[in-house]
Amino acid sequence: MDVLRPTLITVNGRIYRKNPVEMSTHRLEEDEDFYIPDADTYMDETCEVLEIEETGRGFRLAFDIPSAFFSYIIGKKGQTKQRIERETRTHIQIPRMGQEGDIVITGPDKKGLTSAKTRIDVMVDSARQRQQFTHFVSIPIISKDVQNGFQDFKLDVLRECHGDRGVEESIFQNPAKLHLTLGTLVLLNAKEVTKAKELLTECEEEIIRPVVKDTPLMLDVQGMEYMNDDPGEVDVLYAQVRPQDGSSKLQDIADSIVAKFVSSGLMQKDYERVKLHCTVMNTLFRKDPAAGGVHGSQNSPAEKGMKGRESFDAMSILSKFEDFKLGVHHVDTVHISQRYSTGSDGYYACSASIKLP
Repeated sequence: MDVLRPTLITVNGRIYRKNPVEMSTHRLEEDEDFYIPDADTYMDETCEVLEIEETGRGFRLAFDIPSAFFSYIIGKKGQTKQRIERETRTHIQIPRMGQEGDIVITGPDKKGLTSAKTRIDVMVDSARQRQQFTHFVSIPIISKDVQNGFQDFKLDVLRECHGDRGVEESIFQNPAKLHLTLGTLVLLNAKEVTKAKELLTECEEEIIRPVVKDTPLMLDVQGMEYMNDDPGEVDVLYAQVRPQDGSSKLQDIADSIVAKFVSSGLMQKDYERVKLHCTVMNTLFRKDPAAGGVHGSQNSPAEKGMKGRESFDAMSILSKFEDFKLGVHHVDTVHISQRYSTGSDGYYACSASIKLP
């Protein structure tokens, strides 16, 4: 490895230098709860400036992590925590289970504290990816024009494609919840929700305003597409969205917002570019009407549980309605939406939102 150009990795929005190290000889017990093998390879060098406090007995570092992750850091019978303490020569204080609060690392030197913090960050980042998402960044597509067009589409499909395998009313989206999903979020305490709100506000000034300026962003919601390769075995049918001015403004805004949230550690990046689509039919609604057409990471427990759902035959729908126009929509809001929720307007409950011209 070139020591002047080390490999850098991003964990939880922080950049770390990856060093070659001698692997630990520690062997896991069969009942150990959680272990990240690569955690030991990310040692004490970080490009982040940590707020390490010098004390009369050495050094101290305090930082906030949601209590949902405490069990991963502790491990079965405290084994994971003890291993980190032993290998970094530190002491780690973790609040009682169910209580929020700072994790505090103390030790005789800064290097040990930094190494312990890095290992915890790697564990938390991996554990976060296993959590079901709690919120998502969305663009509501709920203008009256689009909602009316959707209702017409639904009635026409149910009338003209009646009898097609799997086509039934239960798989249609709720018109009050039509939207574009930019990305999903795992927000596990009030501080993370506040952080997400702050990020969205920054997106307004840094990303959205410079792109749209004072010009309304108008979309044509038109044309039906499906997610997989076989139109006879479809789980998700969606409407395409296109800016009326033919620009890439919406795509650029979506990609930039996702990049900002990913760099914060609150969002996982699954694809190079955001797939802009407005779900109109989804077989997941058969068993989970509250899902609202929002999908998490492909690695999440919820997404894995979607396997085995019954698809529908969309061949006739695509033949008859491939170019169907739901309507025109003015993009005036970007929303941090709460999963499995409904607000007073029928859309998802709002944790934060910003307005567009």
